[in-house]
Amino acid sequence: MRTSIFKDIQDQNLLKHQLLNWAQQFREIVFLDSNNYPQLYSSYDCVLAVDAFTSIKTDFHNAFEDLKQYQSQSRDWLFGYLSYDLKNNIEDLQSNNFDGLHFPDLFFFQPKKLFLLKGNQLEICYLNMCDDEVDEDFSEISDQPSVFSPDSYRESSEIKITEKISKQNYIQKVTDMLSHIHRGDIYEANFCMEFFAENAFINPLEFYQKLNAISEAPFSVFFKNKSNYLLSASPERYLRKQGTKIISQPIKGTSKRFSDSKLDEKSKIQLSQDPKERSENIMIVDLVRNDLSHTAEKGSVQVEELYKVYSFKQVHQMISTITSEVLHTTSPIDILKTTFPMGSMTGAPKISAMQIIENLEETKRGLYSGAMGYFTPTGDFDFNVVIRSILYNSEEKYVSFSVGSAITSASIPENEYEECLLKASAMLKVLD
Repeated sequence: MRTSIFKDIQDQNLLKHQLLNWAQQFREIVFLDSNNYPQLYSSYDCVLAVDAFTSIKTDFHNAFEDLKQYQSQSRDWLFGYLSYDLKNNIEDLQSNNFDGLHFPDLFFFQPKKLFLLKGNQLEICYLNMCDDEVDEDFSEISDQPSVFSPDSYRESSEIKITEKISKQNYIQKVTDMLSHIHRGDIYEANFCMEFFAENAFINPLEFYQKLNAISEAPFSVFFKNKSNYLLSASPERYLRKQGTKIISQPIKGTSKRFSDSKLDEKSKIQLSQDPKERSENIMIVDLVRNDLSHTAEKGSVQVEELYKVYSFKQVHQMISTITSEVLHTTSPIDILKTTFPMGSMTGAPKISAMQIIENLEETKRGLYSGAMGYFTPTGDFDFNVVIRSILYNSEEKYVSFSVGSAITSASIPENEYEECLLKASAMLKVLD
């Protein structure tokens, strides 16, 4: 079904720029970049998938069943996303908040052309119907400029970013959420707010490259589906399937980076020892363990890492790693459905948290706090959590990004607001 050709690459960073520049001609693009971040579970340094041969686009109704049929029939590489609002397909929930982006709830495509980069080796993997185009395409890619050239694209307009929820309103809403916690309705919930701009013209490629340079995150994405764009600098993996092993790596716990090495190390140590951050993390670890148990072989759910602090360019993050084993006959879609949406973006208990989130937030989350990734022909998969991301609908001229924090009984509303601003800083800097 596919033809693979291998090329030795001299300069990995140069090739990444060239691939992304070349890809802009296509209607569908998924570009995934690990930014050479050291991680235990990794397949490729960079992946580019372009030009849909087949695709699936749907709202939440029967979305997972439709995806299961599409994935099982194609048995090929598939790239795309699961929006947060697929929760309505899993539980009796609704999404009635304002939506300025209007992305489909689910979108995946089977690319005609696929590039897989690992170290200095590039695998070019084309459907047989177009494998005669490999040499011409690679020649075009090699002729691309070494850096992004804004001259070939229209200028971005001046962008006026507005908070959907004011600081005063945010503090009141977090206070309301704390009331739910004190009543025992929930233990923890992730509360998010949107920053947006209307009548906005942006150059998606330019803004992605700025965001990626600032963040250098391990799960960075440039995604395009016609007029819908995701520019992501996500540090978080949602779920990976590697053979019969399932890996989840939720993030809960954030602290500032400092240019002064002593202050930076102090911030890292404080995060690792902070009782509030540790309690946030352990609640989500327990939730993920429970989610994984739905498809796991008995006794196979393990916590490989607990409270480990990882450093990124913008922030320190506390990450735990939970794994399980599944039967080789278990459907990859069932594994996703029984763990979605991810615990780090919902709360505990999950269903109650999602109901309260819906009532207090003012924006439909959509792709934000959903997942972007891919399936392999053998049914393995890897998906990130869509955070630290800019979303753009070029037809609607609407730019949006959201940030959130975990609210527990120990939360101080003003401090949670400051954490949101810290997480928003990279996107604000790019859009300024």
